[in-house]
Amino acid sequence: MSQTLSNENLQNRFNQLRSNKAFELFVVGIIIFSALVIGAKTYDIPPFVANTIVLTDWFITIFFLIEITIRFLGEPRKRDFFKSGWNVFDTLIVLVSLIPIEDSELALIGRLVRVFRVLRMVSIIPELRTLLTSLLRAMPQLGYVALMMFIIFYIYAAIGSMFFADVNETLWGDIAISMLTLFRVMTFEDWTDVMYETMEVYPFSWVFYVTFIFLTAFAFLNMIIGIVVNVLEDQHRQERRDEGEPTLKELHQELRELKSLLRERVD
Repeated sequence: MSQTLSNENLQNRFNQLRSNKAFELFVVGIIIFSALVIGAKTYDIPPFVANTIVLTDWFITIFFLIEITIRFLGEPRKRDFFKSGWNVFDTLIVLVSLIPIEDSELALIGRLVRVFRVLRMVSIIPELRTLLTSLLRAMPQLGYVALMMFIIFYIYAAIGSMFFADVNETLWGDIAISMLTLFRVMTFEDWTDVMYETMEVYPFSWVFYVTFIFLTAFAFLNMIIGIVVNVLEDQHRQERRDEGEPTLKELHQELRELKSLLRERVD
């Protein structure tokens, strides 16, 4: 009995620790520091600094191992810990980081895993998780918009290759190169230089560029932003509903019911 109570007290302490804001901020700070250490490795640094960075990287990995252990021990039901994709991701990153593969043929994989440790910030900060979840939920709708954009690109690239290949074969030689040129136009990367070059031969070719920019840079990109924002709002409403916080629609409904009740009492 006393052993059970001791285990429950220990679990509660771990649960309180992992839910503590100061602890979360400390973990975020370590993740940021880890990112800085990874960036420092890309510079030409003296050997003693490189050795210090290697030791620091191992200390960071051990800290992450302790942190993931605390989160696991603080879980009331241990089996539920791995039902979260983020917990699985964090655990895999930490475990792979522990494998000594720096001096082997898999050294590149080891460095990549350490780079991906920066993504742990997403699993720690709820707001970032909400953003990523909303983006993933918006993917099906974004896929249709992307398909429509591809159709527009393909049509305009075919037209560009037919008319402008003789003007500049480097930019309009075939449909693949034309699509790449149109991507440059859509991102406004010196697109006026491309337009003025074709306007010397086809004075009204500006219509081609203006309509293309209107359809892609203005219309479709705004549609993408609208879809992401709409899904993000739905995600926030769902989170408030899960937390028991009433939505605006529910508040209006309660207000109408209260007015109706007051009116009945007055009558």
